[in-house]
Amino acid sequence: MPEITSVIPDADADRKQLHLRRIGLRVVDGPDAGQEAEFDHDVIRVGAQGGNHFALTDPTVSRRHAEITRTQDGLVLRDLGSTNGTFLGQVRIKEVFLGENRTFRVGKTQMEFTLLDEVVDIVPVQETRFENIVGQSVEIREMFAVLDRVARTELTVMVTGETGSGKELVSRAIHQRSPRRKGPFVVFDCGAVARNLIESELFGHERGAFTGAVASRAGVFEQAHGGTIFLDELGELPLELQPALLRVLEQREVRRVGDRRVRSVDVRVVAATNRVLQQLVKEGKFREDLYYRLAVVEVGLPPLRERIEDLPLLIEHLLETASFEHSVQGVTPNVLQLFRQYHWPGNVRELRNTLLRAIPFSEGNLVDMQALPDALRADAAAAGEPAAEAVDALPLPDSELSLREARDQLIDAFERRYLEDLLERCEGNLSKAARSAGVDRKTVSRMLKRHRIKS
Repeated sequence: MPEITSVIPDADADRKQLHLRRIGLRVVDGPDAGQEAEFDHDVIRVGAQGGNHFALTDPTVSRRHAEITRTQDGLVLRDLGSTNGTFLGQVRIKEVFLGENRTFRVGKTQMEFTLLDEVVDIVPVQETRFENIVGQSVEIREMFAVLDRVARTELTVMVTGETGSGKELVSRAIHQRSPRRKGPFVVFDCGAVARNLIESELFGHERGAFTGAVASRAGVFEQAHGGTIFLDELGELPLELQPALLRVLEQREVRRVGDRRVRSVDVRVVAATNRVLQQLVKEGKFREDLYYRLAVVEVGLPPLRERIEDLPLLIEHLLETASFEHSVQGVTPNVLQLFRQYHWPGNVRELRNTLLRAIPFSEGNLVDMQALPDALRADAAAAGEPAAEAVDALPLPDSELSLREARDQLIDAFERRYLEDLLERCEGNLSKAARSAGVDRKTVSRMLKRHRIKS
């Protein structure tokens, strides 16, 4: 698989860098000579129609004339069925890699493209807040630096991280800091919609397209027109629907179920997953070309157990932003120490749920030990004194794997054991298990399904 150069490297890299992809287009000869623009889209459409990325007034140029697409193997110039053709030199083409050629012709307009890719070092910012995300750890402040640069672009972003680590918060922050912030922000959870309804939810449907379609309905891509669409739990998207999603990303058009017409959509895509998509690609469960299209920039969220120094800021922020009035201002030193020892399988979401549940049981202005659930105190105490045999019982990852792959393998083993013990302790009751783990029932159900554990 080709390397995605816009990815934040692993924590042990000597220097972290961000690869920003940009393409410059300029008219060198024709009615629009001198017109130029820069793009960070992966697909740039050229034509006489106002909806194109690069619009021309040349009457020999078709409304939708040609497009330049950045692929895994390089830039591809593709004619879109124009009347007067697209030429590379003297040769009329349908589709060709641009390679070293820097000029091409659409109708009677000669154009030049320039690769303006930029590689920048990632330097932690001083700020400890980015929209509704807080943290003072180096990893989080490095992420803030990346988000600040990426949010201002149109680049597609893939957010990775464990359940509850804040992937949706990151996507909302990107939207709020982008030129699209006044447009809609639409969330679509690929793992929460019935398999037979996903296509309709994504792309919409016409009345009578299927049983139960009593009225026409726009899909989430149309709903997000002019704004941002957040595709959560992308790894759960069925393989058979991935080509349709890829077409939307490449062509920026949707066709509703039961309709012949296509509708143009102007959206920015942010996707998220708690799964290792590279591994799914190797297993044939996720399309490589779709992964490449979505992971233009990949932002990895560290789990809470790897950013324990952020606990004081997170606690303060979560108490301040509670959805109900209260007088609690913090936690006691004993509680903070307990929180530092705990492994937080539900990450920041679990921390938030723990604090909100503890507020009504706190007698003063601080959350004390008695306000915490018994399960948390028991788990944290156990985590504070790990038994050697428990550590040894976990499967040792293959040393030939990369650090990230080995870590993911170990985390998978831990998750499976944690879920098995959780179910046994809760006697198979999913609702009780979810409350004990500090996550929602849907999350537990999804994790059980991923690990193929029967409840």
